[in-house]
Amino acid sequence: MKLALILDPLDSLKAYKDTSVAIMAEAQGRGHELFVLGQEDVVLKDGQVRGYARPLRLTGDGHAWHEAGTAAETGLDAFDAVLMRKDPPFDSEYLYSTQLLELAEGQGATVINRPAALRDFNEKLATAKFPRFAPPTLVTRRAELIRDFLAEHGDIILKPLDAMGGSGIFRLRRDDPNRNVIVETLTRLETRTVMAQRYIPEISQGDKRILLIDGEPVPYALARIPKEGETRGNLAAGGKGVAQPLSPRDREIAAVLGPALRERGLFLVGLDVIGDWLTEINVTSPTGMVEIAAQTDCKPAALFMDALEHRCA
Repeated sequence: MKLALILDPLDSLKAYKDTSVAIMAEAQGRGHELFVLGQEDVVLKDGQVRGYARPLRLTGDGHAWHEAGTAAETGLDAFDAVLMRKDPPFDSEYLYSTQLLELAEGQGATVINRPAALRDFNEKLATAKFPRFAPPTLVTRRAELIRDFLAEHGDIILKPLDAMGGSGIFRLRRDDPNRNVIVETLTRLETRTVMAQRYIPEISQGDKRILLIDGEPVPYALARIPKEGETRGNLAAGGKGVAQPLSPRDREIAAVLGPALRERGLFLVGLDVIGDWLTEINVTSPTGMVEIAAQTDCKPAALFMDALEHRCA
């Protein structure tokens, strides 16, 4: 197969732990051709969505880990699959990319994850589509409502709707002397909508990342355990990743969400579960494959390629 990946700049990727790199390595090992594009390389030209794609080869060297060739212009429908793996933030440029990729779909391209689903499933707000699994939640820009929510629950998490890796997340307690300034800062004086969720004490046992591949759960979750003195379990915030088998509650959540997300064109999804509660549905560039593969006999990148080959057959 010919596979194109839309990524952040290659030199910005941490190849030793990056899920996109793991997928590419598995694909290359199976004899598939790899091509790479940045967002700026996807254009609409003469009515067709085209890309300036560079052929890519992984070297296996931990430092100079890739060799990229010269970009050539081609229609995105020339690839067997186009994998959209650009990291958030979900800004205007990301929105435009999904619109271009949706046009490419109409011209015969296979895009994973589906562009319309990337737009529809805000990674925080999407939990509201499955309220039976979500903790008490408030989404607003109004400070008064946030203060009422804090008064009701006593201990909450505040986070922006467009970031990743734990960026911009605050834990706020009822007696916090900085509560007003935190709300003002995060909402930018009531001009930016944020999410508040009741604090879940089980975060001390890890913020579990459950990977769904074409609707099916990988049998191990990656529990991101916060470092001492930290609320966030995100690996980018210093959390420690510990692979563990899915719990019965994890499997219950995956069994309900898997088919629904697959139906919407979400091929690779990362569910975030703390304790028994679904806190996020990650669809842009879910991670965790490398850590699970290193700690168990499960190889998520191989499962991904199995499913992708089946899909494209």
